[in-house]
Amino acid sequence: MAKRQPFTIGHATVAPGSRLTVDLPVSVLSDHTPVTMSAHVVHGRQDGPTVFVSGGVHGDEVIGVEIIRRLLRAPNLATLKGTLIAVPIVNAFGFINHSRYLPDRRDLNRVFPGSENGSLASRLAHLFMTEIVARSDLGIDLHSAAIHRTNYPQIRISPDNPRTKELASVFGAPIVIQSPLRDGSLRGAAKAQGKDILLYEAGEGLRLDELSIRAGLAGILRVLRHMGMVPAKRISKPKAAPQFCSSSKWLRAPMGGILRIYKADGELVRKGDLLGAVSDPFGEASEDIIAPFDGLIVGRAVMPVVNEGDAVFHLGRVGSVEKAEDSMEDINAQLEDDPMFDEDEII
Repeated sequence: MAKRQPFTIGHATVAPGSRLTVDLPVSVLSDHTPVTMSAHVVHGRQDGPTVFVSGGVHGDEVIGVEIIRRLLRAPNLATLKGTLIAVPIVNAFGFINHSRYLPDRRDLNRVFPGSENGSLASRLAHLFMTEIVARSDLGIDLHSAAIHRTNYPQIRISPDNPRTKELASVFGAPIVIQSPLRDGSLRGAAKAQGKDILLYEAGEGLRLDELSIRAGLAGILRVLRHMGMVPAKRISKPKAAPQFCSSSKWLRAPMGGILRIYKADGELVRKGDLLGAVSDPFGEASEDIIAPFDGLIVGRAVMPVVNEGDAVFHLGRVGSVEKAEDSMEDINAQLEDDPMFDEDEII
């Protein structure tokens, strides 16, 4: 059998059976400080697919960084078949400044595929597409909600894509949402190149939460196992199928004031259920927020101070609350029971 070829990325070469962190130059700051996008490559001894896992496309989304840190410590990678490219922090500028955006105030996830000679955001997007996406067969992109909101662990997939729907089921997050591709998004640009990406959404900006981290780590390992890249040891199968939401709707604050939340993220609700209420500071006026259809709370605001029109509940549509109850209960119990992958993790 012919020996596997080394993996080349940037100016670095990674030999089969080895791993290396590669710093890909992005730019130089005004004070002459260089900025890089760092990728950790695990290049297996045996042939197999190439998968990338990315976090920090939005700089304040730190959950993905922690998921990738734990992934790179997973013992399953010792016998990896194929190649794993892990980029925990795509947007180093935003990460350093605790900001969603780049210094030019652009959202990186709206400028893909980018341009080699464009804006700072466009150049970073181009670098990621050429060095990471173009070398991969599949991507798993890790996100969280914007600051002051939280998302229940979920996978978002494109409509009419059987492969990503299958992989979303393998991933085993509690919720799968069908979400159209947006112009300038990483998913959209990758699709134009014939590459599929699973988008994982969980937790809150600038915060870690253990359930979201566990769900993300377990899901990535399941996908790698499904693709024949890692052994099955310590990788649990989902106890139930994820809850599929064909569409979703943001419910907004009917007035400004103090938001009181009566339903939690991940909770199933029926049409007409009271989700929360907004009152003025004097208690003289109050308006209820009512579920307009049977659904699942896939995200919500965590900030109690709201203005009229602020998004407060993200409700995913479900076909049957009764059918969804048992599967959600099984999945949630599994997330709480699954062992940590590091013996020293304390969050």
